[in-house]
Amino acid sequence: MKKILLLIATVFVFAGCDPTHEDISNGGHITVDELKAKSSVTVDKAADGQNGNVVTCSTSAPVNAKWSIGGKDIIGNYAWKKMKLGDHVVVLTAICPDGTELKAEYPITCSVVTNALEKFYIYGDPSKPEEVPFQPGAWDAAAMRFSSTEGAHLPTIPDDVYFGFKTLIFDVSDVTDDFDLKVMNGWWSNTYYDHVKWVSGLNELQITETMAKECAKGNGGEGRDLDLMLYSGSMTLNSVYYEE
Repeated sequence: MKKILLLIATVFVFAGCDPTHEDISNGGHITVDELKAKSSVTVDKAADGQNGNVVTCSTSAPVNAKWSIGGKDIIGNYAWKKMKLGDHVVVLTAICPDGTELKAEYPITCSVVTNALEKFYIYGDPSKPEEVPFQPGAWDAAAMRFSSTEGAHLPTIPDDVYFGFKTLIFDVSDVTDDFDLKVMNGWWSNTYYDHVKWVSGLNELQITETMAKECAKGNGGEGRDLDLMLYSGSMTLNSVYYEE
């Protein structure tokens, strides 16, 4: 019996000294400088040495990390994303073991396309001539409900788009000055964005975790469907897609 107890105690000693978990000497807290020293944000390079459009982010700091890149949040100590050309700021939000929240910013510039963004269409795919532009009416909640069974035009959004927290891009035209939009779900039980103002051209809509949990059909989703409704004004909806 003594041998068994000794063996158990030995196991606990080794478990408590697990070398894969870094010891933070100051009670589970690190500084922003320590966080930056253990983190990196790099942009790929083109053949001529210019910055490409793919950003890679990583941290070895013993924290829970969230990277905010190009309007999208990525949870994890590693993140990779294709970017649009231009100047951006990557933000690392870290939660230390003691609960302290830290933020570090990394300005980057993407000058040339080294890995082209690909469009994934929800509606308005050029290869589907039946998905034509249309003008939803004010207070017509069915017109822009993303439901293959309930919506007048828009299909159900796949679960991987919801839980991938994609940024939806709406290509619209003929937007009037009195345009006013509500973003909700098909059960009218939650409003995600209110009094949204769009302009003719491309307008972005970020899918959040709440939207995914309430609107996805499976994977724990409640199947309420994303629903956009005009309070006033008008527009022509040409397509909806996301880029990766």
